Amino acid sequence: MIALQIKNIKNFMSRLLASETFDGFLLSEASITTNNTFFIDGRQNKEFFTEEEWEDTTIRPYDYSMWKDMKSLCFHLIKGTHTPVGFKFILYLIPSYVESILSDDSVTVPISEVKALVLNIKYDQTGLTITTGTSLKTFLPDKSADIFWDKYIKLFLEKAAIDYDEK
Repeated sequence: MIALQIKNIKNFMSRLLASETFDGFLLSEASITTNNTFFIDGRQNKEFFTEEEWEDTTIRPYDYSMWKDMKSLCFHLIKGTHTPVGFKFILYLIPSYVESILSDDSVTVPISEVKALVLNIKYDQTGLTITTGTSLKTFLPDKSADIFWDKYIKLFLEKAAIDYDEK
């Protein structure tokens, strides 16, 4: 797990909310505080779908909503004449990408044990911080997936021209 302080918040927010940069993620949860506080549970509601839609993986491929489908709602809640008091997004890398990323020889954690590769994005009066995380199905002392995910995110941010300082 690493914490990265984003240097240019405006650039980062543009990449997060107005580009495809983070479209490979799912939204686990969000909270956005402006004049009110809004909470979004990214888990899809079974009651909303017909039984056929719920079972159809082309309609609903994941348990969580895709970031690309949720970012416009989040953007709408954030934009305005005042800077938000704060927000927090918890994003999970899309599972097929997890398999692809962790297939590297340096990762000795079985992919079947990885529940999610996580990005916590938090903005408050101190700035904007990204924290990485690896959610495993069981406790494992092996940290190779964590180490690889941390390196991957740094390269991901650099490729997206997002400057940061490691905390």
